[in-house]
Amino acid sequence: MDNMTPAPDLNSPDLYLNRELSLLEFNWRVLQQALDPDVPLLERLNYLCISSTNLDEFFEVRVAGLIQQIEIGDPYLEADQITAQEALKLISQRAHELVEEQYSVLNEQLLPALAAESIEVLPRANWTDDQANWLRNYFQEEVLPILSPIGLDSAHPFPRLLNKSLNFIVSLVGKDAFGRDRGYAILQAPRALPRVIALPEELAPAGAYNFVFLSSVIHAFAEDLFFGMKVKGCYQFRVTRNSDLAIDTEETSDLLATIADELTHRNYGDEVRLEIAHNCPEEMVEFLRNQCGMDSSNVYQVNGPVNLSRLQTLHSLVERQDLKFKPFTQGRPGNLSNGSEIDLFNVLRKQDVLLHHPFESFTPVIDLIRQAASDATVLAVKQTLYRTGAMSPIVDALVAAAHAGKEVTVVVELRARFDEEANVALASRLQQAGAHVVYGIVGYKTHAKMLLILRRENNKLRRYVHLGTGNYHRSTSRIYTDYGLMTSDKQMGEDVNNLFIQLTSLGKIPKMHKLLHAPFTLHEGLLERIQRETSHAESGKPARIIAKVNALVEPEMIQALYRASMAGVQVDLIVRGICSLKPGVPGISDNIRVRSIIGRFLEHTRVFYFANSGEEEVWAGSADLMKRNLLRRVETCFPIESKRLRQRIIDDLETYLADNTQAWILSADGRYQRVARNEGDEPVAAQTLLLEKMAKTYTS
Repeated sequence: MDNMTPAPDLNSPDLYLNRELSLLEFNWRVLQQALDPDVPLLERLNYLCISSTNLDEFFEVRVAGLIQQIEIGDPYLEADQITAQEALKLISQRAHELVEEQYSVLNEQLLPALAAESIEVLPRANWTDDQANWLRNYFQEEVLPILSPIGLDSAHPFPRLLNKSLNFIVSLVGKDAFGRDRGYAILQAPRALPRVIALPEELAPAGAYNFVFLSSVIHAFAEDLFFGMKVKGCYQFRVTRNSDLAIDTEETSDLLATIADELTHRNYGDEVRLEIAHNCPEEMVEFLRNQCGMDSSNVYQVNGPVNLSRLQTLHSLVERQDLKFKPFTQGRPGNLSNGSEIDLFNVLRKQDVLLHHPFESFTPVIDLIRQAASDATVLAVKQTLYRTGAMSPIVDALVAAAHAGKEVTVVVELRARFDEEANVALASRLQQAGAHVVYGIVGYKTHAKMLLILRRENNKLRRYVHLGTGNYHRSTSRIYTDYGLMTSDKQMGEDVNNLFIQLTSLGKIPKMHKLLHAPFTLHEGLLERIQRETSHAESGKPARIIAKVNALVEPEMIQALYRASMAGVQVDLIVRGICSLKPGVPGISDNIRVRSIIGRFLEHTRVFYFANSGEEEVWAGSADLMKRNLLRRVETCFPIESKRLRQRIIDDLETYLADNTQAWILSADGRYQRVARNEGDEPVAAQTLLLEKMAKTYTS
């Protein structure tokens, strides 16, 4: 840059994309998978359902948070300097577009395609007489007895509706049993009722699958609930509520009991969205909007079920493997190919082991804890748990270790959003088994993924460690991409041991040998390495950064990457979801490319590559590049020191950068374009290639 040219203001809001709108764009990319003819049909339906579930959480957490910011007078200014009020307006516009596209995909693409495969969700108008008779009987025996319609009057006010529950507003004509004219009634469908009903085989054409929505059944037979009155109209609706738990961690003396109590109130938070059937009359829409205290911008009228995610059940109900992803068998590194029979401690004394899930099995991690539980020379097991499930094999192994007399210490993060109930249950189970259970640091979520096993060997203690980018959850390890490193490195073991001591004692810890950790050294450590690449570029040395994360929001990190680009560093960012950095801004981010991979598996790895003038470094960790991860959580980031394993990750990153099938490229305007293959180019799908590669034994 010319010395006479003033340095650009990297704090300028024009250099940042809004994080909420970026998250909506991620959800749009998920929805595009439902339109991809190369994706099996039932999986396309799943992507539609996932986009619906994601949007639910977006309103429950992000929109709810913005509304709260306005209520308390907080301006909510991110780096883009958009106020909460402005953000809500932009969100409403984009979310309405997204919802309209969701229902267009359902009605115009997926339902016709499913019908062509003899899989139908039948509207009332298409029921045969036999089907209608069967459904009336089903309604009378299975549905009507547990429904409780509420006729609205001064003694029966508008009810407090459960978050995301299926409800109906019913317009009535005639007098009730007490001679009074009736107007509206509210009917809430209990959650115990299935939302999709499979018709018996004998009521469907041969080889066909016929289903009916519960909402259609209630619509058809609603008059049976209001004897002597006429149902003029019956329309489904759903209310989404603020679902963030309001917990003052500084004031509570028992976090476990407080969270357990707060969970009972989650379903009744403030209203943030109202979804109503598209054919509901305007006066009834206004009635519901006023009763819910909703602004019209958060009212969504939809042409179809008010909860698209209920369609996800078709994936398990329809036995058509030809319409689903092909099953796969997870691989194992060659040195672990003998499965549970192998002595993992012996392997780790000789070399580090890197696992790449879901392409490689998560089972060796479970086996490591199981072997520790049954090994007489193991003295202690320590682990962090963020999301794992109360009845997981990981918890089973920890319980077994405690029963075997090992010192078992588990740091359970009770505040993992939407997993609080499961974490309360697993914490109680571990305590009953005799494990020491702590809940992390007040004010700082423990998001680090660490396992430490202390074993006495030759009269000395040896530490075995597992560090990961993802949760200790067997089920998600088959659908999330993550790295896990198993090692017996002495200094790495000391670092992890010191972190556990800090989490339990709350004292200061010595300087780390190898790990970076939040909220202390991770933010600074990554910034230093970005600056080092910048200095190399300024000195005329080759410089490159590759980062693969789920989110990039933190302003200092973005500014450091801008400065690196301005110095000539080639920066490739693989960001699954939120990205506030603007690539391709002349003079600032010309050398930065941002791509997102959306495929069969949820990209979840957090990996950082620095060329370092030929002394390449690769780091993996639990943190995304967000303020909360870098400054308000307990996180770890660990170096991959084995040259062989480091090269494996570099090769993986290059595979993702070569993807021309499932990759999307971010433009400076915040929108994404799917990568277009040139004529004659071989298709490259990173996840498919890794699955083919890792499903075979990966030899060392």
